[in-house]
Amino acid sequence: MTAASPPEVLRAPLVVEFPFTRSLGPVQSAFLTGLREGVVLGVRTSGGQVMVPPVEYDPLTAEELRELVEVAPTGTVTTWAWNGEPRPRQPLGTPFAWVLVRLDGADTALLHALDVPGPDAVRTGMRVRVRWAAERTGAITDIACFEPYEGKGEPGSAAPHDGVFDEPVTGIVAEARLDYTYSPGRAQTAYINALSERRTVGERCPSCHKVYVPPRGACPTCGVATTDRVEVGPAGTVTTFCIVNIKAKNLDIEVPYVYAHIALDGAGLALHGRIGGIPYDQVRMGLRVEPVWTDGGRYPDHYRPTGEPDADYDAYKELL
Repeated sequence: MTAASPPEVLRAPLVVEFPFTRSLGPVQSAFLTGLREGVVLGVRTSGGQVMVPPVEYDPLTAEELRELVEVAPTGTVTTWAWNGEPRPRQPLGTPFAWVLVRLDGADTALLHALDVPGPDAVRTGMRVRVRWAAERTGAITDIACFEPYEGKGEPGSAAPHDGVFDEPVTGIVAEARLDYTYSPGRAQTAYINALSERRTVGERCPSCHKVYVPPRGACPTCGVATTDRVEVGPAGTVTTFCIVNIKAKNLDIEVPYVYAHIALDGAGLALHGRIGGIPYDQVRMGLRVEPVWTDGGRYPDHYRPTGEPDADYDAYKELL
């Protein structure tokens, strides 16, 4: 008798990426515009502490802060960590040190990269200075990195600054990106494998009897493992929905379209799905829908109306 082979461990590289747009108040605007002009600004708190990067409100009193000061582009490393494998879009393409630098005249430290050949070349207490980017636009990347500096410090060198510049920066777009490898556990592996067979399988809690789809391996309410697998659907009911009017990057779907919460028959909570096969302005709560699969698809492409009468509100009100 031979032991059964362990199930295949599923792994998939995933990327979450989006542009984050924010407007700037007077303090942050002056700070980033100053970087564009080769000036590092901080803000003085009511207690006399100089904070770099500047904040708009005192972390102790919550008082609004507006007293800007200029600090030196040189400083001291307060702590550091070596980054031997830089990731895309990090400040340097070669190994470098992440450092917290207290600039001369500041009382707090600024996080950035330090360009040194190896971990033996960096230490707490070493002197560094700003290396400015060749082209500056009004962003933290206007500081290309820090580099070693042999000069001495000048404590208390912060000088008042009015924060006034020509063509101030009033907003920024930060490209947020997260790369990671996802490996589902036992419950979601079974769920994904069932989808490849065009079946939707959840798991029932042995205590409260709620059927979780997708399954989580445990009931978050009762705190017990869920091992009883239950096939649900394929049809379900639209519980809530939204109309999407902004086209997503790299998504070949014409707007407007409807994205909905769908409670599959037999499931204890709703999952997400796109609604098709019906004008967007005719989608409604209680609409009965069924999955539509594409050739070779491992999950439903969208859900379409079944033609059944709408579900009564009392049948799905607990799943909103």
